[in-house]
Amino acid sequence: MEPYSRKSPLLKKCCLLLCASESYQNASVDLATLTGVKVGHSSQHRLVQRQEFSYSQASGAIAQLSIDGGKVRLRTERGLPCEWRDYKAVRLQDLYYGAFFQDNLSLTDWVNSQPLTNPVICLGDGHDGVWNLFNEIATTEQRQEILDWYHLKENLYKVGGSRKRIRQAEALLWRGRVEDAIAIFDNCHRRQVVNFRAYLKKHRLRLVDYETCQQLQPGSIGSGAVESAVKQIGRRLKISGAQWKSESVSQMLQLRCAYLNGEFAV
Repeated sequence: MEPYSRKSPLLKKCCLLLCASESYQNASVDLATLTGVKVGHSSQHRLVQRQEFSYSQASGAIAQLSIDGGKVRLRTERGLPCEWRDYKAVRLQDLYYGAFFQDNLSLTDWVNSQPLTNPVICLGDGHDGVWNLFNEIATTEQRQEILDWYHLKENLYKVGGSRKRIRQAEALLWRGRVEDAIAIFDNCHRRQVVNFRAYLKKHRLRLVDYETCQQLQPGSIGSGAVESAVKQIGRRLKISGAQWKSESVSQMLQLRCAYLNGEFAV
């Protein structure tokens, strides 16, 4: 037991484990039910805020990573509407979770501290903020940037019009024939088409032969893993009625990631 502490290491671990999955109030009730020990919700909150967390270090080489954004609702002054703010989540090799609130430098430092392979696959959607972060990870020569296939397909189907033309463009993009896909829309000047052509040109270097990539390394064409990570992290942040002080968000993100990374496992 730590000096001047009434909580044993095991009891603290139990508190953190419960707080990572449910509200402080429910954690207090469940702890009493499971152990017979009562620790109030305020004490649970203080324990989480005082805890020092460290992000996981990969035990093996990291060949693939993906980044996406999530949202958290911040508490405001009485009478004012709540505010939603962004945080960034990272998934390494579909194994390790990391989440950072308004701290992009810590995100890139953590990723760069990992044993990244050369090349390392960087998966993301079309958001500029995601690719700006990738620009700070590894080197340009080391990164193999890939635009999420499912995000690409979603934008393709927003074009509308001839279904035959859409299917042809999809088949060409699947095989990495970007210029041929762009040429299909040469005679169409609707706003949706113009926007999609600009989108393809913007991400041209991130549009690969998805068919070959999928065959060589299954799961390397979509950022579903990090999207799932955002949902799992957000499950604690978005419990019914939850609003957060901005200074408490980072600590809860780290607690939730520690839980998802299995740091409380026996």
